[in-house]
Amino acid sequence: MEDGTSTSPGYRCDTDPGGEDFDYTHWDAREDCEVRQILDRVADKWSLLVIALLEQRSLRFTELRRMIDGVSQRMLTRTLRHLERDGLVRRTVHPTVPPRVDYELTELGATLHTTIKALVTWTEEHQGQIARARADYDVRVAAEQAAAERADADRAEVARLVRPR
Repeated sequence: MEDGTSTSPGYRCDTDPGGEDFDYTHWDAREDCEVRQILDRVADKWSLLVIALLEQRSLRFTELRRMIDGVSQRMLTRTLRHLERDGLVRRTVHPTVPPRVDYELTELGATLHTTIKALVTWTEEHQGQIARARADYDVRVAAEQAAAERADADRAEVARLVRPR
């Protein structure tokens, strides 16, 4: 082990995704961990959508904004800047009046799209199971809540009956 390397898994900031040695307990949960920061960036909903859309072709800002329902101009701007900073998106400004700005995936961004596509495929294949699990959960929670409310009402009634007047 190198000098200065902590032996505690809670402080390890890299991961070894290969083979059976992969252990999620080695993920560093600290906010300043670079792996966590990258995962936070690429796994956010706007980044996922931008990467998915740019996989087909380069797009202008206004095209992206029209295609991504619910994203604000400010949030799309921030997302694109972060993705550009991380080397996943390339921004090209064309010297026209008004200026035209195109966004496209870099080679690195294209490799990430493969992973995102696998995640989307998994989601599509399992959306029915997830919908059923959500419905079952909602029914169970509603029944538990109703039972708790009945128990509270029963306790309140008992307390009212035994309270001296």
